Amino acid sequence: MRFPKLALLALWALPLAALAKEDGWVGTWGASPLPPTAAGGFFPATPSFENQTIRQSLRLSVGGTALRLRLTNEYGKEPLAVGAARIALTDAAGALMPGTERVVKFAGKTNATIAAGAPLLSDAIDLAVGDFATLSVSVYFPSSTGPCTCHQVGLQDGYVSAPGDFTAGSFAPAQTIQARAFISGVEVLAPTAKAIIVLGDSISDGVGSTPGANRRWPDLLAERLNAENRRGPRFGVVNHGISGNRVLADGAGESALARLDRDVLSVAGATHVVVFEGVNDLGFAFGIPAPAGAPLMEPVFGSDLLIAGYRQIIARAHARGLLVYGATIAPYEGASYYRPEGNAVRQAVNDWIRSSGEFDAVLDFDAVLRDPTKPTQMKDGLHSGDHLHGSDAGYRALAESIDLKLFQ
Repeated sequence: MRFPKLALLALWALPLAALAKEDGWVGTWGASPLPPTAAGGFFPATPSFENQTIRQSLRLSVGGTALRLRLTNEYGKEPLAVGAARIALTDAAGALMPGTERVVKFAGKTNATIAAGAPLLSDAIDLAVGDFATLSVSVYFPSSTGPCTCHQVGLQDGYVSAPGDFTAGSFAPAQTIQARAFISGVEVLAPTAKAIIVLGDSISDGVGSTPGANRRWPDLLAERLNAENRRGPRFGVVNHGISGNRVLADGAGESALARLDRDVLSVAGATHVVVFEGVNDLGFAFGIPAPAGAPLMEPVFGSDLLIAGYRQIIARAHARGLLVYGATIAPYEGASYYRPEGNAVRQAVNDWIRSSGEFDAVLDFDAVLRDPTKPTQMKDGLHSGDHLHGSDAGYRALAESIDLKLFQ
């Protein structure tokens, strides 16, 4: 079919974000994949699986008339075989709801192979889901997966079966995990909804909140945005926080700059991104202890480098038609990697976030969390005990501080 030249010009004039929304799909849940790691700190080594079913529960943020899954083998070194996959809705007790089980297909087939280094988007699944529905996702891996492409901090129990395909019905788990294994996103068919992407670190990942309770601040923001009595558009809130992540350097996953295309710009229906990162850049630059007996080597690191990173995020997101909201870096005195030099950079960066006008809006999370009597640290009760991560109350304070008129 040939299109008139004027029609083609009109098409190219449309914002890219509008074009991405034309098909009606919108992100409703996400978990950024991470490369495999050895055991370290609080985290075990990345697991592998073979001839096993993994069942995971995901609470969606916005509902729709159909959905599709994004599986991931993005850090796998070999193709990943998927033997079968099913979804179902669960009730408040976690039981599968009768009549909601659906077979997941990929290009019309019930099995698939995910190429090494790639994601895999499922076919559309004919199941209507409401806002805040809990989705059970079961995937059977018939052969060795190799070290998992996982999201390390799931804060939700997942269940691994004994050998065999247990995607249908219930099963007694042989193992419990809290990592998000081989799944990185869910989209729903919701033509009038939009998606907000959170690009963050462990404070957005929910470290310090009650496991299994969905009390991360992005979860609570979604509840406010999609409350039954609220007027305005409905929003999926897709949480792409990674614990330990930095804006400028890889380490706990790829840097925010490196993963921006995958975790933000590729999300269906995205219209806004909230950037809440930077404290790990400061902590690793100034505060990681030197080897015993060695002096701390202060690096060449200043506010100009972090600001340059934010400017890249803003420019790349604006080029795709997204609004970019910047959150000020929270106070962290008392955390193990705190140093006054890092705090001085934090204050300079926060002054720029507030006053430069380069972000489309500012979320002043520093002001929400800081102790008014000692503003370099979080107020007691709002942190989880480590002076770095929020508590349930702290995350609620962040979510409730956001002016919902920013999302119209």
